[in-house]
Amino acid sequence: MLYSREILNFLGRKDVRKILKRKDSDAGERGRALEELRSSLFSRFRFSESTKRHEKRSCGPVLALTFNFLVAVGIIFMNKWVLQGVGFQFPICLSFIHYLLSWALMAILKAFSVLPGSPPSKSTRLSLFTLGFVMSLSTGLANVSLKYNSVGFYQMAKIAVTPSIVLAEFIWFTKRVSFSKVVALTVVSIGVAVATVTDLQFSLFGACVALAWIIPSAVNKILWSTLQQRENWTALALMWKTTPITLFFLATLIPFFDPPGVFSYDWNFRNTALILSSAVLGFLLQWSGALALGATSAISHVVLGQFKTCVVLLGNFCIFGSNPGMTSISGAFMAIAGMTGYTYLNIHNPKPQTGKSSPSKSSTQSRLSKENGDGHDGYGGESV
Repeated sequence: MLYSREILNFLGRKDVRKILKRKDSDAGERGRALEELRSSLFSRFRFSESTKRHEKRSCGPVLALTFNFLVAVGIIFMNKWVLQGVGFQFPICLSFIHYLLSWALMAILKAFSVLPGSPPSKSTRLSLFTLGFVMSLSTGLANVSLKYNSVGFYQMAKIAVTPSIVLAEFIWFTKRVSFSKVVALTVVSIGVAVATVTDLQFSLFGACVALAWIIPSAVNKILWSTLQQRENWTALALMWKTTPITLFFLATLIPFFDPPGVFSYDWNFRNTALILSSAVLGFLLQWSGALALGATSAISHVVLGQFKTCVVLLGNFCIFGSNPGMTSISGAFMAIAGMTGYTYLNIHNPKPQTGKSSPSKSSTQSRLSKENGDGHDGYGGESV
């Protein structure tokens, strides 16, 4: 049982032992003690669930995806500016600064008791450790790819993340993607490839880094989505648990990918302000990405990233007068059409349950929900 340890600790208290040893005339007092035990355990169980429900109610899929979209567009250009515009040639160190600032901000929230607590879930230390590890690879290698490749090639590499997620979720969770969604995702991938084909500047090392980034990125998205939806983790609580692990592995990656001389860099006010601004966006990106993955699915989050690519390309064409060519523009519209179809299928196709709950468990959850005056929200796995 989830709370067997709490039950044993509660029954071991002196006042409870005295109550349980009394005669039958004290049955009312014994009943109150058992009710106190039930209420205590139930409130602990419902604490994390109600926190998760509040997060879902206040930040639904549309708001979470919009938030993540705006921040993601900003941080790509900000990181490119920091890595090339101001000469900060330390991409892994930049990721380390991002997560260090995120951890400091969350520590402040925790000091003021604003940070949500961890759920009483079955999450193993191995799953949290794995998430922290792949997050360091996903973020660090992404910045290395941005340093050595163009933004177009960086976005092109993201196309391979979609089939990687589909394959991994089929192997781990036996999730199947409907044929109509496969067609929509194929149209999206082809459209993004056509849209970015004119901006494919890369080096051999940068291409290898981009390829090495694909698998950690896919696993990172799957774990974020799974831990939040199936085990009731909130975005900030999961970030708080995994960020120290990510910081450790980023620190070990710095000697391998960053050139020496970070301490001799020109840390003037302008450069430092830009790097810290990038770090603030990094925190917002991590938070918004976690919210989006908790509210939707790993594939939907990747599709959002590809939509961002097309919007940036079309925005440069419409607002700034850049001319990427009719081929790229046609590819962008093709990708957006595929994304529209994928979104339509997600909205109108009901999501089947991935598992069946036992009748006793269902009746217990129903009874507990009625006692609290609300319904039970499920956070099971999502079919795509």
